[in-house]
Amino acid sequence: MKILVTGGAGFIGSAVVRHIINNTNDAIINVDKLTYAGNLESLNSVCENNRYTFIQADICDAKLITDIFKQHQPDAIMHLAAESHVDRSIDGPSEFIQTNIIGTYTLLEAARQYWNQLPTDKKAAFRFHHISTDEVYGDLESTTDLFTETTPYAPSSPYSASKASSDHLVRAWQRTYGLPTIVTNCSNNYGPFHYPEKLIPLIILNALEGKALPVYGNGQQIRDWLYVEDHARALYKVVTEGKIGETYNIGGHNEKANIDVVKTICSILEELVPNKPNNIENYSDLITYVTDRPGHDLRYAIDATKIKNELNWVPGETFETGLRKTVEWYLSNSEWVEHIKSGSYQQWLQQHYGNSEK
Repeated sequence: MKILVTGGAGFIGSAVVRHIINNTNDAIINVDKLTYAGNLESLNSVCENNRYTFIQADICDAKLITDIFKQHQPDAIMHLAAESHVDRSIDGPSEFIQTNIIGTYTLLEAARQYWNQLPTDKKAAFRFHHISTDEVYGDLESTTDLFTETTPYAPSSPYSASKASSDHLVRAWQRTYGLPTIVTNCSNNYGPFHYPEKLIPLIILNALEGKALPVYGNGQQIRDWLYVEDHARALYKVVTEGKIGETYNIGGHNEKANIDVVKTICSILEELVPNKPNNIENYSDLITYVTDRPGHDLRYAIDATKIKNELNWVPGETFETGLRKTVEWYLSNSEWVEHIKSGSYQQWLQQHYGNSEK
């Protein structure tokens, strides 16, 4: 099978690409614009594989996307390309509307035109898998409720509203045009190759440098954490075994308050890196409470019963095992981190691919 993966140089996308190349015989066409969070260094382990192809492209570029379909003739699409940082969406929502809504529409139309001309057998086998987030559901006021596939949408941020919009477009293209689509909504991902602005890598890296560990509000916001490699396994199962028109929620069964995540990271670092910077006594002394994010959702929690029962998927990592692996990865991959933080990766990117922000 040949799979077109959009956003394959991003955090989750690169995990999907690595999983498929390393564990199947399928071929990947990785289409990524290479904006600030797209990092080809996350794919160094597979980039020389003859089943892997990279194309720098913007999913909003209808002609280029149409040409990619014609040239590469994919059997399925895994659509992960998206602007995905809530704080950035609050500061500048325009890019989120453009990429997440207009980009998804452009991709759907290119896919529909391509799918319509496929021979009957290939048309029946084709899949458009749209990867989304649990943030489209808003937050849970109860401490016991869980998001299910039928939970009403109530997005709170420009990011989650743009993702909710793209989900609705995908389902409409299935209902109206018959395009064989599947949607997945996942909980918070973490793991190797996570961009340093996100909570877990930010806390790890700040602690190692003796910098403040910022925690929004009182830190009691609860998230369900999903190890990214578990998520990649789930996404491949969905695109190969999932039922057309269905939605599958993917969660890690690991609800944690943000402050507890931060304290757990501090505890792991106490063990693995006892020699602390700046003469601090404990990593937890660096915890600093900052003004809460506008419209901050209090609790997310996913009920992943459907994907367990129908596709036989369950997460392989507990939060404790996955978080330890994540901390160990950052400790062992300082070069990857430094390339991101110093800007040397962006310099390399511009040298090889030009200005990716256009």
